[in-house]
Amino acid sequence: MSLAVVLLTAGSICIVAGGTVALNIRGTAQMLARRAADNSAKAMQARGDLGPAPLVMSAGVYRFLATATAFGGLVLTLGGLLELA
Repeated sequence: MSLAVVLLTAGSICIVAGGTVALNIRGTAQMLARRAADNSAKAMQARGDLGPAPLVMSAGVYRFLATATAFGGLVLTLGGLLELA
């Protein structure tokens, strides 16, 4: 498998996944924030801590990280296209 195919595949996957969260399609950023809060609450309950779960990352942080992932995917895709040329 050539490097161009690997770069194009990884880049397009990063663009789609990052773009979905960054643009908050179907509420994915809020879903990730709720899932993190639920997991934190479950971990605290398993430890015996019955206090409120701390907010680790908000939906805005997830959207920012997804934007960085999408731009990284764009760089990989452009690198794959340059490799083909």
